Amino acid sequence: MTSKRVLEPSERIAEVLFGLIMVLTFTGSLSVAEAGRDDVHAMLVGALGCNLAWGIIDAIQYLMGTLAGRGKSLITLRAVRGAAGDEGRRLLAAALPSPVAAVMTSGEIDDLGTRLRRLPEPEPAPRLTKENWLGALAVFLLVFLSTFPVAIPFIFVPHTQAAMRISNLIACLMLFAAGFAYGRIVGRSPWLFGIVMVALGAALVAITIALGG
Repeated sequence: MTSKRVLEPSERIAEVLFGLIMVLTFTGSLSVAEAGRDDVHAMLVGALGCNLAWGIIDAIQYLMGTLAGRGKSLITLRAVRGAAGDEGRRLLAAALPSPVAAVMTSGEIDDLGTRLRRLPEPEPAPRLTKENWLGALAVFLLVFLSTFPVAIPFIFVPHTQAAMRISNLIACLMLFAAGFAYGRIVGRSPWLFGIVMVALGAALVAITIALGG
């Protein structure tokens, strides 16, 4: 028996990328030539606090999106169960993925609609399950914990310039790993996507810093 994933691989990659971009806006704005230990401390507190806040916000957005999707599914199910003939067939075909609907005959769609009408009455309102709350926790942890690999060099390396170089190297490796994994998921060149992700991350950080983020 296999367990259902709380988050899909693409969702995990997106959350890690988001957390990385957020922390890099703090480390990238640190002046190596002028920064003292107080400045580094303030940067670390700001980076951790920012990703803590955005981890919570992103987790709430995940729950809201899940609840909205479940509500839409319930509305569609009730509409299909309450319709008949061409209208019911049209609603059901629209609810199916396009490639699936394209290969199904009218009889198969009608048979599916009949089976749906035989199901017990659905819940009156959408609810969040244990898996949804675990998904929200996973979103929060991915965003928040992605701060630490990039921030750790500033804690243990006394020289700011060396810490910055190590931090940037770790960030590039994490961005490349995220792009590499995403490339494999979508069936494209992992190496190319890894390089593109590093370039994209650098560009997003530069834009965010330039805009005062």
